[in-house]
Amino acid sequence: MAKLSTLCYIEHNGRYLMLHRTVKKNDVNKDKWIGVGGHFEEDESPEECLLREVKEETGYTLTSYRYRGIVTFISGNGVTEYMSLFTADGFEGEAIACDEGELRWVEIDKVYDLNIWEGDRIFLRLLEERQDFFSLKLVYDGHDGLVFAALDGRPMEL
Repeated sequence: MAKLSTLCYIEHNGRYLMLHRTVKKNDVNKDKWIGVGGHFEEDESPEECLLREVKEETGYTLTSYRYRGIVTFISGNGVTEYMSLFTADGFEGEAIACDEGELRWVEIDKVYDLNIWEGDRIFLRLLEERQDFFSLKLVYDGHDGLVFAALDGRPMEL
C-alpha cells in the first residue's frame, strides 16, 4: 500500500516549528518530534496539501516555502509512503493549538536532541547542507530501526 504525504520545517529566527506527537492513539509517530504536514486529500498537489495541512495544524498561512525533496519511506510493515519535503521561511496568521500534539519552536541545532526518527536526522542534515532537490529512500525494520538509506539512488552508510 502506498501513501502520499507532506512534511514541512517552518523556520523562524534560527528555530524550526516542531510538533511533539502525543495525542493520537496508534500513531506511528507517537512521542516523536516531527515537522508539520500530513496526508494528501483527493486531487491535491504537494503544494495544496502542504498549505492545507500547515493551516490546519498551526493556524499559519505560508507565504514563502520551497519544495526540497522526496522521501520514500518503507516501513517494514507493508506500507510505503512518498513524502514531499518542504521548508518554509515566511508565514502569516495567528498560531492555534494543534489537535495532534504540542507545537514548539526549537533551535535548529537542538532539534537533534529531541526524540526524532533516525531517518529524519539524515534529511534534516540534507536540508542544511544542500540547496538542490534530493531523493532519499529510508527503509525501516517495522519498528524504529533504520536498516537502509539511499540518497539520489545511491546507498548511504548508516
